[in-house]
Amino acid sequence: MTANILFAATANRWAEYETPLSEALREAGVAFDLRTDFPPDEVDYIVYAPNSEVQDFKPYTRLKAVLNLWAGVEDVVFNPTLSVPLARMVDHGLTQGMVEWVTGHVLRHHLGMDAHILGQDGQWRTEVPPLAQDRRVTILGLGELGRACADSLARLGFPVSGWSRSAKSLPDVTTYHGDDGLAEALSRADILVLLLPDTPDTTDLVNADRLAQMPEGAVLINPGRGTLIDDTALIEALDSGRLGHATLDVFRTEPLLPVHPFWAHPKVTVTPHIASATRADSASRVIAENVRRGEAGEPLLHLVNRDLGY
Repeated sequence: MTANILFAATANRWAEYETPLSEALREAGVAFDLRTDFPPDEVDYIVYAPNSEVQDFKPYTRLKAVLNLWAGVEDVVFNPTLSVPLARMVDHGLTQGMVEWVTGHVLRHHLGMDAHILGQDGQWRTEVPPLAQDRRVTILGLGELGRACADSLARLGFPVSGWSRSAKSLPDVTTYHGDDGLAEALSRADILVLLLPDTPDTTDLVNADRLAQMPEGAVLINPGRGTLIDDTALIEALDSGRLGHATLDVFRTEPLLPVHPFWAHPKVTVTPHIASATRADSASRVIAENVRRGEAGEPLLHLVNRDLGY
């Protein structure tokens, strides 16, 4: 039986995915018809980007699952017309990209690289950074990306703490959970990395009170979601010296508006949402495996908990 697969994303994504996704489906042994324009009542699976034109799922009466192209599902998970399983993207390329970006920026701040890269002014700066074992890193969010980053940093010798809503256990990582554990995790954050999803519970999680719980002069790194931080509180903490620097890859409005104060702030580094991205080759294999599973009656991978929002 042929699986009818609708690719619902922007035109540039179709050009990027058509060939590798078709090849991955064939390698997975799936009989398929992959298009961008099926009649809704003939669609079995939707390969989905939340910014596509498909926003009402009711006409897709034989739909078996929606397979998200992105790791984040906040723009689709609460859609009231979506009643079938939703799978988020968990992809080796996406995970490895995040590990490399986070590790690079943690090392940048740990080693004080900016003073040498940006400070070419004739001054012979002899300050020696501490070893990794003396710089504490805390990661908020211990999902797939958070766990991978925590493992990478722990293997470099950093004392790594991690926080999540529910209890989790990781080798070589001190873990905390719940409201009581958050304050303790923040108190250990010489460098804080945010890798939480965007949910109603995480909006403005890092506010003035939480920033005050961090060590003075700490660094904040956010490749997670722009909504995690109260922007006004962050700028105030930087201006007061409570925080030493913020490196931000995600923002409430993207692209970040040219007039936003982050651009000109001397203690803020802006990167344009490049910490990690879905790679078509590896992501196509994840999608193909889920279609194969769906057709074989096996459990789908990376299903979203609709109540939690991730």
